[in-house]
Amino acid sequence: MRMMQLIIALILCCTGTNSLAQSISVIDDANREVTLPGPAQRIISLAPSLTELLFVAGAGNRIVGVSEFSDFPPQAQGLPVVGRYDLLDMEAIVAFGPDLIIAWQSGNPQAAVQRLIDLGFNVYLAEPRTLASIAQQIDNFGQLAGTQNTSDAAVRYFNEQLAALTARYANAAPVSVFYQVWNEPLISVGGNELINDIISLCGGRNIFADQGLAPKISIEAVLSRNPQAIIASGMDIARPQWLDDWLRWPQLQAVEKDHLYFIPPDLVQRHSLRVLSGALQMCAQLEQVRAN
Repeated sequence: MRMMQLIIALILCCTGTNSLAQSISVIDDANREVTLPGPAQRIISLAPSLTELLFVAGAGNRIVGVSEFSDFPPQAQGLPVVGRYDLLDMEAIVAFGPDLIIAWQSGNPQAAVQRLIDLGFNVYLAEPRTLASIAQQIDNFGQLAGTQNTSDAAVRYFNEQLAALTARYANAAPVSVFYQVWNEPLISVGGNELINDIISLCGGRNIFADQGLAPKISIEAVLSRNPQAIIASGMDIARPQWLDDWLRWPQLQAVEKDHLYFIPPDLVQRHSLRVLSGALQMCAQLEQVRAN
């Protein structure tokens, strides 16, 4: 709880100050140079995690439109919605006249994003996949909005907390982990994903690290790899009932030792400052496994 309070306080403490009007250039995650004539004043965010990062960077008061489910921090809930991450309202986006659009490279419809680029809008393509990439996005957004005082403080805070967790669990005994995103179909996480980074940070070993992005797997594969812990997320803040389906297989180490855990998905599946809170929860859960 204290970690979450600190994160909210950091987001809301200040809005940053504008730099002198001069051109600003950053390289986005598609290796494109995005250049603005001055700090962005009218920003549209096309993914909830990107909305969070813009607030963290001090640019929350510049956002004029967001994607559906942009619900954190609370101030984001009142912003106009310009579509879902996978279905954009192009007319609404154009009508807002944004001077910067932050798009999710792999999540937003590529044709729609390209159309916005062709129309002459400044589009930054974001693809944060690792813990380290969160700090880089905050830094880039602070530069684009001219709010470096705020973004620099957020980057320092994130890096300090991440370094502390890394040092704390650097020599922890490894724990094999099955992370379950969903039950039907059965979906886990591969090696090139944020959650895999968190598992490794806590001294865990993702049993499906050899798989691709969001792999669909079989029950037999889980039984074969026999994890020491099963951690589930689901779609809500409540523990999913389907996590207890694993009780049908008492031969699993995780079931035998009662190591079935839950973490709210927004704390580990969104690339935002709140991932620090999710990491603390996961590390504590893996410590329970080691204690047993």
